[in-house]
Amino acid sequence: MATAAVNFRMDANLKRDMEETCKAMGLSMATAFTMFATKVTREQRIPFEIAADPFFSAANMEYVQKSVDELRAGKGKAHELIEE
Repeated sequence: MATAAVNFRMDANLKRDMEETCKAMGLSMATAFTMFATKVTREQRIPFEIAADPFFSAANMEYVQKSVDELRAGKGKAHELIEE
């Protein structure tokens, strides 16, 4: 079987954590990515759910901005976890 190199960039901390996790499972990162590619190819899908983070939706960002504006105008109440 011929092999081909695949190169891509990722956050350095993510790479380190991925390598440590793979090592703990007895795998190299290359083996883990090959397993991922094999599963995607066989199933013709990403083998886990992918969803947008609802926190960053346009509606929520508008709500957050409105709340910030109210706080700055002295009309709102800061959450107890927020340091003033």
